[in-house]
Amino acid sequence: MSPHVLVLGGTTEARELATSLAARSGVRVTTSLAGRVSRPGTLDGDVRVGGFGGAQGLADWLREHRVDAVVDATHPFAVGITRNAAWAATATGVPAVVLRRPGWSAGPGDRWHEAASPADAAALLPPLGRRVFLTTGRLGLGAFAHLTDLHFVIRSVEPPAPPMPPDAEVLLARGPFTVEGESALLREHDIDALVTKDSGGAATAAKLTAARELGLPVVVVRRPPLPEGVTVVPDVPGALARLGLSPR
Repeated sequence: MSPHVLVLGGTTEARELATSLAARSGVRVTTSLAGRVSRPGTLDGDVRVGGFGGAQGLADWLREHRVDAVVDATHPFAVGITRNAAWAATATGVPAVVLRRPGWSAGPGDRWHEAASPADAAALLPPLGRRVFLTTGRLGLGAFAHLTDLHFVIRSVEPPAPPMPPDAEVLLARGPFTVEGESALLREHDIDALVTKDSGGAATAAKLTAARELGLPVVVVRRPPLPEGVTVVPDVPGALARLGLSPR
């Protein structure tokens, strides 16, 4: 029977991994998506959309579908599914690996303020300026809803839902973005400060360079800790190696 790999997806790396696995004869790949993006695009291999019903539900799915390995390639801030995947893998004895792109690091000239959560980021904002470019995604905007004296430019792939800051305009866009484009956006909207999650990767990193070049402060929400004992790899070749496959 062909080995069955479950990829918990939603990231560029998950898509790349599914493509690589689906191209190999004798390997079956299923990518699971949470369903939070209305147009996720075409994926190679099998695709399922929606939750599993918690950690136990995921464990049951692994057994029922005879999964041989799990790769958690979800967003670095998808705490729930990462925790559930670690528990389910341990409970079923299915080998698992977490695929996480490296986070960003501040460099010379950066004016970074680190925050442990969106609520902490909101607390840091008032002294930094009145016009904020908020790029933390469409979820969790309620943490900034009480900042009625600030104007927010919110960028999101999907339209955000309340609660959210009352004085806000929404820009719907999907990366990758360029430094030139980000610089123009920051100037056009007279931005004083940028707020972002430490998502890592190149697709949305241009805003950090643009902010540095314009001398703007950046509030960076740190990644939540991973469950204890999980195996982490930084890229698709690392994940393939853990699965016993050579990159092509």
